[in-house]
Amino acid sequence: MIEGPGHVPIREIKANVELEKSLCQGAPFYVLGPIPTDIAPGYDHITAAIGGAIAGSAGADFLCYVTPAEHLRLPTIEDVKEGIIASKIAAHIADIAKGVPGAIEKDLLMAKYRDEFNWEGQVNISIDPEKVRACLETSESAGKEGCTMCGEFCAIKLGKI
Repeated sequence: MIEGPGHVPIREIKANVELEKSLCQGAPFYVLGPIPTDIAPGYDHITAAIGGAIAGSAGADFLCYVTPAEHLRLPTIEDVKEGIIASKIAAHIADIAKGVPGAIEKDLLMAKYRDEFNWEGQVNISIDPEKVRACLETSESAGKEGCTMCGEFCAIKLGKI
């Protein structure tokens, strides 16, 4: 397995992955993000997820998670969780881009659950069910037709009239 760089400008990520795959004759390639911008300390997990989605769609085989604490301090357990979730989102986006069987179907199922106001289905298909459930527990929408953001003007609800 070949380790890739952690900081790569967004315009160079695809070429970087393709060059490594060529030079290393297709050896498995993992990237540390990559982080396409350095101006977001405390949010490096988000910048890494953006770079990771691009690298994954270009052929990177493994995305190494990056925590929000990257470059600032040792990570906490919550930092690690946030980094892993961000990396899982990036990997899923890359899987959709590459046409990995089953990837887009998860998004289509989420859309179906949203259309049906199937809150439990949305929890179960989500990347972080624990967070979704916690948000729903404090939501005025849980168990109702419509969302907190739109209320009576929910596009899904209005489309069923």
